[in-house]
Amino acid sequence: MLKFINNIEDYTCRFLLGLFVILIFSQVVMRATLGIGMAWIEELSRYAFVWFVFLGAAHAAHLGAHNRLQLHINLLPKRVANGLLLFVDIIWVGFCLVLAWKSLSLIDLLMQFPYTTPAMGWSLAYVYMIFPIAFVLMAFRVLQVQYLKLVKGVEFGDIDQEQVDKIIEGEDVSSPPSAKGKE
Repeated sequence: MLKFINNIEDYTCRFLLGLFVILIFSQVVMRATLGIGMAWIEELSRYAFVWFVFLGAAHAAHLGAHNRLQLHINLLPKRVANGLLLFVDIIWVGFCLVLAWKSLSLIDLLMQFPYTTPAMGWSLAYVYMIFPIAFVLMAFRVLQVQYLKLVKGVEFGDIDQEQVDKIIEGEDVSSPPSAKGKE
């Protein structure tokens, strides 16, 4: 089940990024060559980018790739560091769940008093659905990473350094980074 969610997350992010790039590229080409632009392209690319950013944040939480100030954490004993990171992640999960709850309130308000997007006429309630989806998914992913670290003993390395090492060694960098000890 988790592998299925991982794949959906990964491929959806790839699709949204590709869609965003293609839409912006076509808009730039049309403006440069024909002198025209289409409002629906700009609007759709904006929404694709927002959905990409929020789903990408949840995906980054799954990879343990969110930026942290690790220098001071690395100086602490492992048990203390893990406890501190668990405490911080519990706060992060609480924050995500509060944002998900508040975004559901906003969506409910937009259902009661509909507002449509200017160019495409979509209900903003549906556009804003990404917020509760992404924040709940991010909370789940943060807890999943903590479970893998504390219960399963998985060590998450430096994602950026792993990618640099792959480039230097000439490996395929499109494959996802691996966690040490992960199945």
